[in-house]
Amino acid sequence: MMTKIVTERLLLKEMDNSHSTSLFKIWSDPAVTKFMNIERFTSEEQAVQMIELLKQLSKEKKAIRYSIFLSKTNQIIGSCGFNSLDFEHLKAEIGYDLGKDFWGKGYAAEALESLLNYAFHSLNIQRIEAKIEPGNTPSIKLVERLNFQFEGTLRQAEKSKGTFIDLNMYSKLKTD
Repeated sequence: MMTKIVTERLLLKEMDNSHSTSLFKIWSDPAVTKFMNIERFTSEEQAVQMIELLKQLSKEKKAIRYSIFLSKTNQIIGSCGFNSLDFEHLKAEIGYDLGKDFWGKGYAAEALESLLNYAFHSLNIQRIEAKIEPGNTPSIKLVERLNFQFEGTLRQAEKSKGTFIDLNMYSKLKTD
């Protein structure tokens, strides 16, 4: 699988332990983790463990996660990737997060557009899914701008932070 993706303003590099300090700063922010299915991190060791888990899933071709770098400064501003890869059914679930200082600047859309292109044209994926909590309006607006279709609400689909939550299911097909 591709270890890096270049866009106009961003560089997506497959996650590495050297990214743990920057990713810890992002994943320890309660505003960032509010709609993620993780508790906010309280130690950098948690970030290292998460990166190790994601690297193992990547080796098994079950998931792949990238750190998002600003090209100009080489600063890590978030992460994105495929939370799950299903090559039997040619589908993947997309996920993403950005540090609060980088919200509203089009970085998430730019990163996701590059991931969609990679999935559809390099991995030959047919369907990309995004599962989003109904209250996460910015994320919903983002996938709608990228022409994802709302398919419905998965009731109490996941346990997050000790409680069952609904998830809105959005998808985009290679043919869309």
